[in-house]
Amino acid sequence: MSEAATKLEPAGEPRESTARLELAGKTHELKVRSGSVGPDVIDIGSLYSTTGAFTYDPGFTSTASCESAITFIDGDAGILLHRGYPIDQLAEHGDFLEVCYLLLYGELPTKAQKDDFDYRVTRHTMVHEQMSRFFTGFRRDAHPMAVMCGVVGALSAFYHDSTDISDPYQRMVASMRLIAKMPTIAAMAYKYHIGQPFIYPKNDLSFAAN
Repeated sequence: MSEAATKLEPAGEPRESTARLELAGKTHELKVRSGSVGPDVIDIGSLYSTTGAFTYDPGFTSTASCESAITFIDGDAGILLHRGYPIDQLAEHGDFLEVCYLLLYGELPTKAQKDDFDYRVTRHTMVHEQMSRFFTGFRRDAHPMAVMCGVVGALSAFYHDSTDISDPYQRMVASMRLIAKMPTIAAMAYKYHIGQPFIYPKNDLSFAAN
């Protein structure tokens, strides 16, 4: 897909300037930061400590709640970028696991990298057998999403060798396991809901086929 999708590059280097706020007869300088895309933002992180005042912005309609190097969203303009790539191009020219690789590693994979990533994810699709009995604690008429939330929350009890978020390797293993096991958990939640036996994933099938 790397030849078909076009990454939107930043217009220029991020820059900083200042904005002046007049409050109670005093002038306060606030940093103005520019992102790689989107509007400039005024950094008000020190506003309360220096002025004793809060900002009032119901619904955060004019507030950026975080800084992300992964995703940019402008809902009003219909823009969603993952690592600089428009979502419509990723959907048209790639597949789900290719986008997962992009989010995790920051770049689109080569064919060899994609094949290796697919192989590793496929080998994590099976869930611990004891998890199948975990489902019996839910009512049959429970909403499948509620069941999935409960089961995903229990994953760390079964796979506690990758819970150290400060370890890059463990973070990657946990991410890969979650990507691989979510379709299995979703299918098990649905099968339990309709009273049918579980169907286990097969390593010889693709991610989508499973």
